[in-house]
This record gives sequence, structure tokens and C-alpha cells, in this order.
Amino acid sequence: MEIALQLQNEEKGFIEACANKERWAQKLLYEKHYSKMMGVCLRYSNNREDALDILHEGFIKVFKNISKYQPGTSINAWIRRIMVNTSIDFYRKNIRRRTEDIDQAYSLSSSDPDAISQCTEKEILEAVQTLSPAYRAVFNLYVIEGFSHREIADQLGVTESTSRSNLVKARMKLKAILIAKFIKHG
Repeated sequence: MEIALQLQNEEKGFIEACANKERWAQKLLYEKHYSKMMGVCLRYSNNREDALDILHEGFIKVFKNISKYQPGTSINAWIRRIMVNTSIDFYRKNIRRRTEDIDQAYSLSSSDPDAISQCTEKEILEAVQTLSPAYRAVFNLYVIEGFSHREIADQLGVTESTSRSNLVKARMKLKAILIAKFIKHG
């Protein structure tokens, strides 16, 4: 118990240093969480440059709101939530068009070989980045973050059926991209 209290006090002091805009603390927080959060941002972006924009905007929000963080909870999860929300904001700001609903979205399936199991993480990430912003956002929120279609609809300002439709379309497009890559390189 004493060790837990000591760690919580150290974290509280570190968070206070960040809130007081002490550069060493901000730098340490940024460096410690950069790679994991960059991975989150890459999943929501078209390319590395957009991911960096999202990441930096997210860290600005982290430092601006660090005093709201509750020591003793997971700072990684708290920062991740900010990065996901910043990615959603980026999506909303840059959306050009919305996709239409598909009534038959549930009946779509395929018997093609499992190309995903043959691909590297980098190849899958590259394929996800080729998706339209609408497909990519729904895919990430549903598959990676575990949101329900209702939550996605609320976050993105679309209907639940549009969320479902976009997920099916995203999966179909990813599957086609990855199968094509598998056939080309396999």
C-alpha cells in the first residue's frame, strides 16, 4: 500500500509539473507516449503528415487539459481518448461527402482466402490509410476502439445504418486491397 501511495504522489507531482507548463515534464510525457499515440493517429489518417497533425493537435489538448486528469487512473487511456477524439474532429473538419446507406449490408460475404493473415501490420495499416475518411473512421471506431454503431453515429453525425454500411464497405475494400496485394506478392 505504501508503494502505491508513493507512486500516486510521484504521478501527481509529474502531472502538476505538466500543468505548470514545465518543459521537462511535457517533453517526458510527449516522448513516452509518442509512438503509441502516433499508431492511433495513423489509423485515422490518410498519411503520415495528417497523422502528425492529429498527434500534435492532440498533444496540445493533452497539455491544455492535463489538470483534468485524475492521478491513479491510466494516463495512457486518457491520452488515447483525446487522440481518438482529435482524429474524429479532424475527420469531421475534412469530410467532403457522405456515403449512402445500403439496405443489404448484412448479406454481403465472401469465400475468398484470408489475405489478412498473410499480411504484415505495415501492409494492413497502409491499406486502412487508403480508405476514404468516412470508411476509415467507422472501421477504426468499430473494429479498433470497440464503439457500437449507435456511438459511432453520434460521434460522426451519421445514422446507425450509414455506420453499418460504411463498415461493410470498408471491410470489402480492405479485403480487396489485401487480396490483390497477396496475389501480387504471393
